[in-house]
Amino acid sequence: MTEQIIMAGFGGQGVLSMGKILAKAALHEGKNVSWLPSYGPEMRGGTANCNVIISDDEIGTPIVTDATSVLVLNRPSLAKFENDVIPGGSLIVNSSLISNKTIRDDIQAYYVPASEVANEIGDSRATNMVMLGAYMEITRIVDKDTVIKVITEAFKNKNPKIIELNIKALTLGADCAKEHMGAIA
Repeated sequence: MTEQIIMAGFGGQGVLSMGKILAKAALHEGKNVSWLPSYGPEMRGGTANCNVIISDDEIGTPIVTDATSVLVLNRPSLAKFENDVIPGGSLIVNSSLISNKTIRDDIQAYYVPASEVANEIGDSRATNMVMLGAYMEITRIVDKDTVIKVITEAFKNKNPKIIELNIKALTLGADCAKEHMGAIA
């Protein structure tokens, strides 16, 4: 099993953190992992993306060449990375900010209102965790409990409400994916 993931959005949307949390969770589960961040010089408001590879086998390069999944949090990222999804792969779109639908019929597209969900629970910064929760539900690449452990470790020196918020966002993202998967079944 090898999963090659591209996560992309604006700087400040937590794209790199989302990738790092996923990578650490996979590492906790004994999988081989690589995480390769990339961001524009303008940081907040500019572009940011990361490549995450999770595999049972050794990973030869950290660069995603055949994306099995692409998570996009903004419209420019959809335009840039939509065609990088392999046939049969998954495209997960933050439908709160992206009204466009994919024109491809050889991939599975999921439209998750991630920003809207994050705003409903009180913090737009949780958009990345909503998207991660949806991705985890769709692929089952790592166990939710492992991700919760990583979130708890990552924010242990912060206000405990931040941990609660991120776990809630993760759960709601998984719920969005379940609803979507039920609608297309």
